[in-house]
Amino acid sequence: MLAVVVTASGAAAAIDLRTGRIPNPLTALVAITGLALAGLGLSGHSMAGALVGALLGFALMLPGHILGGTGAGDVKLLAALGTVLGPGGVVMAFLYSAIAGGLLAVGHALKRRRLATTLSRTARLVATPGETKKEIDGAPHASRFAYGPALAIGAIAAALLVR
Repeated sequence: MLAVVVTASGAAAAIDLRTGRIPNPLTALVAITGLALAGLGLSGHSMAGALVGALLGFALMLPGHILGGTGAGDVKLLAALGTVLGPGGVVMAFLYSAIAGGLLAVGHALKRRRLATTLSRTARLVATPGETKKEIDGAPHASRFAYGPALAIGAIAAALLVR
């Protein structure tokens, strides 16, 4: 399980950093692998657990995508990793990814010397999510950063703790 999570999330993070996208064939392969491992009894959870893990991963990431904070590839990646990690593991991965993503966002803002602006806009997003989606969508490309590395950190941490 750990090898699958490290390989898949590491590849997704590298591709996301390079292209700004997480490819569908990669997430599909991860999902198929997770389901196969569950079906063969090699993942530590049942096929139902793999499916619930996928649904939870999707449900946890979807609001961020709807609000404009994450891409669809991020949603699909956590859902696919949910088939490998199972329900408990994918919730842990989501929480660890949120922490890693926050730290990466602060680092990105510091690098760009825009920490105060970033924190102010984040506070507005939390307070009025519908109003700031357009602002997020219209942000310059330099303001955005790949979330794939945060998902990789979270998934690997969860996989290490689920073992």
